[in-house]
Amino acid sequence: MRKGRLTALALALILTLPLAACGKGGSGDAVTLTVMGRATDLEKRYLTAVFQRYQEATGNQVELISYADGEFERAASQRYAKGEGADILMHFHSADLDLFDPETNFLPLNDQPWAADLTDSALAYCTADNGDLLGLPFWENSLSGCYYNKTILDSLGLEAATTQAEFDMLCQALLDAGYTPICWPGRGCSWMYQFGLDPVFADDPDTLAAVNSGSLTLSDLPAVRDMAQWLVSAADRGWFGRDYAKVGWGEIAPALASGEAVMTLIWDTWFYTDFTSDGPYTVDDFAVMPVFLGTAEEGTYEGGNLNMMMVNRDSPRREAALDFLAFCATPENYNAAFDGIATVNCFQGQTTNIQSHMVTDAAASIAEHQRVSTTASKLVGYSGDDMVAAMGELFAHRTDVPGCVALMDQYRAERLRAIPTA
Repeated sequence: MRKGRLTALALALILTLPLAACGKGGSGDAVTLTVMGRATDLEKRYLTAVFQRYQEATGNQVELISYADGEFERAASQRYAKGEGADILMHFHSADLDLFDPETNFLPLNDQPWAADLTDSALAYCTADNGDLLGLPFWENSLSGCYYNKTILDSLGLEAATTQAEFDMLCQALLDAGYTPICWPGRGCSWMYQFGLDPVFADDPDTLAAVNSGSLTLSDLPAVRDMAQWLVSAADRGWFGRDYAKVGWGEIAPALASGEAVMTLIWDTWFYTDFTSDGPYTVDDFAVMPVFLGTAEEGTYEGGNLNMMMVNRDSPRREAALDFLAFCATPENYNAAFDGIATVNCFQGQTTNIQSHMVTDAAASIAEHQRVSTTASKLVGYSGDDMVAAMGELFAHRTDVPGCVALMDQYRAERLRAIPTA
């Protein structure tokens, strides 16, 4: 999800993928479809594969409009608000989607023939509260947890944690042994916070409803303060390493492959799409345990978040965009794109994807402690980028825990005011 930033002078990178062949479409019939998303999302191997396959088959071109992760929500939503949106937007069904006014800007896709091929969970994830199918989920349906180097743990006579207290002792033991316990990507990466908050909201729908209605704030929730306190204490103890604030997406794989860091909070598919090893450790050395961030005594796993292809209602090429989604949703095309990718099915006809050994080995623990992704998709006004900003102040000790959570409330209130209203 997260790999690098663009400069302030070049917020958007526009890239036309090269055609490997003229394909079936004649030059007179060719169109160029624009697809907008986060730079790190559009680099995924299965996306570049299906883009290339489409170009070769049709003679059409795909032009990518990509934004750095921290700039995407603001810059892309402004483009759509001004009527300058791409033909297709790639976005998760998260609270940030409200910034794009989806009912106004995107076509409902309920009548598309490929909808019947979606698995029940994928269909539910991509369906709005009003019953509209928002987009085509062309993404990895992954399992997020605390992935750890079992080879290193075995060599030290240590075991995976099953409680928060055991996890804290494990982190200290790894530090004492000369390792960075947790590779914490503090530079621009934000997904980790939702893992800790999911138990707060998934386990108590009344609390979620109260925060969404405004009758409670995050500052009213002791568990949010507990998470902030655990995080700053972990950082101060050295459990994230000395330079965690400089660690971004691109530094996670080297830290794990070299054995410098033992654990990270990530998802299984990452090991098959982004983890390249030039060190002694490979995917076979890793396993998964729950995430422990001070909010769930026995930890938590998060189910998949799906990036959707949404069609701009006002696009002059919207029929071509719908045809592109149909192309992606054809079994021979999605099976080619996801060949060898570790993911749970999004399509009923998916056959070439694989199941991660890390997930199957931890099946019993996952069954007991997995939660549906709730914070990012159901907490109105939630933003991972805002969490990074608020926690950054705490990590730098420019504020204390109550002040940090107050900043979370402040940033969320500002974001809520920016959401278009009918």
